[in-house]
Amino acid sequence: MIKYIIFDFDGVIVDSEVLAATAFAEVLSKMNINEYSSEIIASKYAGNKTIKVAEEICKTHNIKDPTIIYNQVMKSVSGLFKKKLKAVEKIKVFLNSNNSVFFIGSNSGKQRILRGLKTVGLSSYFKDENIYTFEMVENAKPSPDIYLKIIENNNLNRKEVVVLEDSVPGVRSAIAADLKVIGVTAASHWKNRSAESLKKEGSIMILKSYLELDKFLKLI
Repeated sequence: MIKYIIFDFDGVIVDSEVLAATAFAEVLSKMNINEYSSEIIASKYAGNKTIKVAEEICKTHNIKDPTIIYNQVMKSVSGLFKKKLKAVEKIKVFLNSNNSVFFIGSNSGKQRILRGLKTVGLSSYFKDENIYTFEMVENAKPSPDIYLKIIENNNLNRKEVVVLEDSVPGVRSAIAADLKVIGVTAASHWKNRSAESLKKEGSIMILKSYLELDKFLKLI
């Protein structure tokens, strides 16, 4: 029986990946780097830390200082989040109906998560002490560190835990921690995309809508 659910944040709780991708595409376009549409960014880099994405793009284009891109993207993302951030569709319906203990394990920062939850009206569902971020571990996803820390700190039985992830790095992280993973494709950055990559990495199911999750959990 599943008693504990660990949510990734971006793309699983908040529909933010498309906003981050839009910010990257806009910043790069202003630098005359035009081959990265928001769709390409979301597809290729979802689930990765923003600074890592900036580093990879800079390496490709021989830009020495990735903080030039990173700082501009973070400024743009902050503005977009304030104006356009929404919860992933129907997640609130699920949170209201399920009695599991909820955790968050994310490559995002703690303060950003807290602001995001407040913006979309979901703060009351996640206790502060149950929010774990890359700042709390040595290695970010796809390392298993963040999930291992949640398990160890809270003495959880792995058989009673399921992870919800929307990206390849996230699924790899949970699998490496020996946890069951459901691939989530309910956010807008998965529109018109195949979930095959999440299946190949080991997701036991693919969740297209939170209206299906209670039914999925009964099958585990």
